[in-house]
Amino acid sequence: MEPSDAMTTATSGGTAPGLPAPVAVTSAATARAYAESVARAQWGAGRGVREEDVVDLLLVVSELVTNAIRHGDGLAGFEVRPTDQGMWIAVHDHSPVVPRAAAAFPTRHRGSGYGWPLVARLARDIEVNRRPEGGKTISVLVPLRDADTA
Repeated sequence: MEPSDAMTTATSGGTAPGLPAPVAVTSAATARAYAESVARAQWGAGRGVREEDVVDLLLVVSELVTNAIRHGDGLAGFEVRPTDQGMWIAVHDHSPVVPRAAAAFPTRHRGSGYGWPLVARLARDIEVNRRPEGGKTISVLVPLRDADTA
């Protein structure tokens, strides 16, 4: 699949009342917009979510989806699920190749490749799993806090 032809449906992990309906994800921009809408719906009803946490969420989503498109032979799926601790994100691609940095945090930088270290600093519970139908899934939890907490 060519990255420009990639299209998948985002899911929010269920049909909980108040969560946005799934959308077609064709780019990092549509993935970011969907993840943000789920986060704001989940932390709505007067609670609100800390803006800096939303920025972290958007950076992680952008990095993972862009990497799937550029290095993973195209985007095969995108999932967002709110949890008590934040937002669980799963990005599926078509490549079985696991990022080298997934095994060990890079200690040196060679001019590009800031994405994985960024994801590792902003997210937790990072998993990389090969999919039975081919490709892999990278899933992470991005912590989100209520707007009124320090």
